[in-house]
Amino acid sequence: MSDAKLTLVSHYLCPYVQRAAITLAEKAVPFEIRYVDLAAKPDWFLAISPLGKVPLLIVQLGGGSETVLFESAVICEYLEETQPGVRLHPADPLARARHRGWMEFGSSILSDLWGLETARDEGTYEAKRKALIDKFGRVEAQLNDGPFFAGKAFSLVDAVFAPIFRYFDVFDTIRPTGVLDRLPHVMAWRTELALRQSVRDAVVNDYPDRLKAFLVAHDPWLLKCAA
Repeated sequence: MSDAKLTLVSHYLCPYVQRAAITLAEKAVPFEIRYVDLAAKPDWFLAISPLGKVPLLIVQLGGGSETVLFESAVICEYLEETQPGVRLHPADPLARARHRGWMEFGSSILSDLWGLETARDEGTYEAKRKALIDKFGRVEAQLNDGPFFAGKAFSLVDAVFAPIFRYFDVFDTIRPTGVLDRLPHVMAWRTELALRQSVRDAVVNDYPDRLKAFLVAHDPWLLKCAA
């Protein structure tokens, strides 16, 4: 399977795509990337995306056969199972199951982040901010000396949380949310992930500007209270 041609179908801001891009980079797998406008989804994309979402991974095998994978967790697990190079899941089944649970927890954080960045009023914003504080408090309790989630080894959990922390890198230039204050292990993890080449390369250079333009278009409380 390692000789398959891989194409990652992406959107410039999607954190779930970043998970797959980070995984591909960590495993040193060559791939092509194809961007789509989710506000005007092309017919070819709708024909192959059951949920109308990204990421998609188009897997082209010898003989011209092609399979499309969807959902970021599925894509990352497929890459872990089929591609050579560094392993991104623990070998122990119990530890691996624990990691999968925290990957899902990262998805729940992304849901609250969406609510935070699109909240139109102070009440909704504060509710989401408090939910995030609670969840990151739970993450803090799982971390030790790092530098990564499981210690010295970079894992798929790190690939999930790196795009989450990238949001705060942009938010902090507008108005600090205070979500990660008083969480020293989380902050150290965030700093380490920001330095990782695979994480840095998972987005285009103008990602911060694109995210800020998205915020302006949605007129959220985050921008209003920073004015």
